[in-house]
Amino acid sequence: MDIPCRAAVAVVALQVVHNSATAAILLHPMAFVLQLLALLPLWLLHGAGAVLGWAVFLFSGSYRCRFLANARQAGLRASQWRAAVAAAGCLTSELPRLWLGRPVPVRWQGAHWVDEALAQGRGVVFVTPHLGCFEIAAQAYAARYGMTHPMTALYRPARQAWLARLEASARARPGLHTAPTTLAGVKQMLKALKRGECVGLLPDQVPPLHQGVWAPFFGQAAYTMTLAARLAQQTGAMSLLAWGERLPWGRGYVVHVLPTQAIAAASGDDAVVQMNQALEALILQHPGQYLWGYARYKQPRADLPPGAEPRPQPPTVH
Repeated sequence: MDIPCRAAVAVVALQVVHNSATAAILLHPMAFVLQLLALLPLWLLHGAGAVLGWAVFLFSGSYRCRFLANARQAGLRASQWRAAVAAAGCLTSELPRLWLGRPVPVRWQGAHWVDEALAQGRGVVFVTPHLGCFEIAAQAYAARYGMTHPMTALYRPARQAWLARLEASARARPGLHTAPTTLAGVKQMLKALKRGECVGLLPDQVPPLHQGVWAPFFGQAAYTMTLAARLAQQTGAMSLLAWGERLPWGRGYVVHVLPTQAIAAASGDDAVVQMNQALEALILQHPGQYLWGYARYKQPRADLPPGAEPRPQPPTVH
């Protein structure tokens, strides 16, 4: 049997295992509800998500205050952030379809940057902020490139056991692997890059204590991960910004890819600062799709018992 045939057989086998595992998890009542939602058209899910987003915004005072504070910190007017209220709800309502339903329409812009890196035998560090649908970026990559160059995506499992199992099963598809936010996960990503594969992570997600530095983000100190820069610098991988634009009326998504070599070229804290600046520029181009309700400026969580380590204080940003 030649190599392409073996690869195809391996993918089919993985898909069978994936479907069997998902079927077992769907025995949970809530998972069954998600399976039903996955049958709905994308436009209807996005419509329901828009209603959900505004309901949470109107009735949750703490969420609304955080959302508005973050948007104002970025210097946005109401007309610029208003669409992001509905987009936050769409981010939740589209998950059943993306995890359990039929494939959705996806187009690419900037895929030549990926082609160039892979042709050179280099790995790729995909830096994907909380912008648009970040779930689709990894899925689209796996569908297009995963057969020959798998992606390993860093993620933090859900706290509910059934949801964590569902996430793991839905995301572990052919060409797409997952790595936990632990030292073992970092080692897994390093090995993938050294094999010339790709990794993906959310650079504006607050990392655990001792895994980041304080750096300006829209003029306010935010605890920011150093992992993206370190992965690129240690392996010679290409750094690329990637995000999934959510098209209106359920028409699908556009995966945008942009080069961010300044992150790999800088060193130390400068790399983190430049990464945040690149994210700011991208977010301000599409403020209506950013997750402004995310607690970006919170203190990092400690993996040690409470009181074992003092919590670092953010420096003053002038």
